[in-house]
Amino acid sequence: MENNFYRTKDKRYYTLDGIRGIAILNMILYHMVWDLVHLFGMKWTWYHSPGAFIWQQGICWTFIFLSGFCHALGRKQVKRGWIVFLVGALLSVFTSIVMPENRVVFGVLTLIGSCMLLMIPMEPILKRGNPIIGFAISMIFFILTRNINQGYLGFGDWNVLSLPDYWYCNLVTTYFGMPIPGFYSTDYFSLFPWVFLYVAGIYCYQFCNRRRLLWHLKASKVEVIEWLGQHSLLIYIAHQPILFVVLHTVFTILL
Repeated sequence: MENNFYRTKDKRYYTLDGIRGIAILNMILYHMVWDLVHLFGMKWTWYHSPGAFIWQQGICWTFIFLSGFCHALGRKQVKRGWIVFLVGALLSVFTSIVMPENRVVFGVLTLIGSCMLLMIPMEPILKRGNPIIGFAISMIFFILTRNINQGYLGFGDWNVLSLPDYWYCNLVTTYFGMPIPGFYSTDYFSLFPWVFLYVAGIYCYQFCNRRRLLWHLKASKVEVIEWLGQHSLLIYIAHQPILFVVLHTVFTILL
């Protein structure tokens, strides 16, 4: 969710900004629906349907994969990684104090900040391999660990191995993907499985870079959407308070 500067010779990759901007718009709309259902008591059966789940997952996958794709394009990686990680930590502290029933612990910002920092020492290793093979292996590991939060190796309704209960024992294991019993977060993105999707994005970038395909991403399409993508971190931080104030005002006037 970080503000990346996608530059090569001072030229932005505006298409990446646009993709992130579309994801930001979808995130705002989804969170508006979440607020209406969970905070304002609206009865909306569709929100609990597979379609809504796919919508939510599509937003998450886009942010994480795109962050991995853009990993090599950003400047001051250590600084940016710590900024994103610490903003995620502050968000956890704030929501735990102000709205504990809707707290965010180990949310998407904590995940992306962690991935950014962890991949810095890993970059020399990741650059050595074949990006197609690296991408395939990353996605296989992502699929195999997708259900790790529920105590299994597997994906969706397909579980191949039950993991030991004693692995799910504290906040450290929760951070890695094995949540302690009773753990609750409205926005939980553990390191596993999501780090593998981030790495898949890195390999996708390497493939495009080696095949000289990145120039296709330089064209500017819709400046308003691209602007949203360029300011994604600030928008992520501010959008929920603004949504709540707007919806609260609307419901107050109507009721």
